[in-house]
Amino acid sequence: MGLALTNNTIDKYFGFLSRIDNDSKKKMIIKLTESIETKEEPRFNLGSLFGAWEDNKDSDEIIKEIKNARVNNKNITGF
Repeated sequence: MGLALTNNTIDKYFGFLSRIDNDSKKKMIIKLTESIETKEEPRFNLGSLFGAWEDNKDSDEIIKEIKNARVNNKNITGF
């Protein structure tokens, strides 16, 4: 959100700007036009941050894999 000007304030700015040369006015118009053009921000897919587990294995197979992947290290290293 930008600064909102009253008609009186706009008239004062216009009075000042009306005294500048035409080339400068054209540059100012281009800058003002570019500042009001809306640029669409790329949309972020919030759904990409979360989701459900997808696999063809049944729960028993997954549990078996988890248990088999466990490492039992009875070697305790002292400091």
